[in-house]
Amino acid sequence: MSSSLVEIILSRRSVRRYKKKPIPEDVMLKILEAGRMAPSANNRQPWRFIVVTDEKLKLLLGDRVWNRFIRDSAFTVVGCGYCGDELSRKWSTIDTAIALQNMVIAAWSMGVGSCWIGDFDEAKVKSILGIPEDWKVVCLVSFGYPEEVPSPPRKKSLSEVVSYNKF
Repeated sequence: MSSSLVEIILSRRSVRRYKKKPIPEDVMLKILEAGRMAPSANNRQPWRFIVVTDEKLKLLLGDRVWNRFIRDSAFTVVGCGYCGDELSRKWSTIDTAIALQNMVIAAWSMGVGSCWIGDFDEAKVKSILGIPEDWKVVCLVSFGYPEEVPSPPRKKSLSEVVSYNKF
């Protein structure tokens, strides 16, 4: 069964309950490849993705109120943006977020759920994973086969979020 890309995007949900089932390496590599191929300002590709599969590391990273589901993920990607020069400081957060979103959509198209995670202590994550000073942690994204797919959340209407030619 194939879905159009728009149907995949519209059906995607944030998944916070995962089956205890590993993701095959070829599926994980396709997800990561989708991130690698993302566009970036000046094609600088100012990102680094740390794939966390180690159970002990997932326990350390998933120790906050809003991120405990990291522990049950098949893997979690820590998206890092380079901030060692002016252009990278300006664009790396956006570029890294675009790459992570590519991963999220690619994952969903293959039946793998994900959830964006903003609840983390950057200094702690950098310390645990050995992230250099001139890199920032943009976001963590957990991945795994969904234990359940949440119902669609209420979204604002298009007229509430879109205007034409002026605000």
